[in-house]
Amino acid sequence: MATASSDPVFADGWDEGVMAVSAALVGIADRDWSTAGRPAGAVAELAVHIADMRQHKRVNLVRLETFVRETVLPRTHPNATQRRRVLETLGEAGGLCAARTVEMSSGDVIFCTREAGHYDPDDLPGWKRGRSSGSPGGWHLAGGSIWSDAGAACCPHAAV
Repeated sequence: MATASSDPVFADGWDEGVMAVSAALVGIADRDWSTAGRPAGAVAELAVHIADMRQHKRVNLVRLETFVRETVLPRTHPNATQRRRVLETLGEAGGLCAARTVEMSSGDVIFCTREAGHYDPDDLPGWKRGRSSGSPGGWHLAGGSIWSDAGAACCPHAAV
């Protein structure tokens, strides 16, 4: 399967390619079975087996998605990188902030974990207001990192 974050045109092309390859393999198997004197019905059995395996995969993916939605997602903190990753995997990160910054010590890119439209440069974090509430105010937040768009290594806030 194409990844959830793939462009829909790419995903459709990916699926069509997989189906074309599967059909070609069944054709090769049919030809080989026929030339070896085996009954053509065995190829039909192979096709049924392939269809059963695909259905089994789909059922398992539905079960996994249900588990993630009902069990994993409710237990993640709203402003945690893990929640963002889960939403991206489910293809539901479209409403998240796209601001990012670079952790100078490691060079890692950090994406904001809050909703698009939250950023307000005048809503200062608690530590900027002389309080240690830990509140990010309207600034960007990812794990333990809080930053504003004024930072030299960040990209301005935008919706994904």
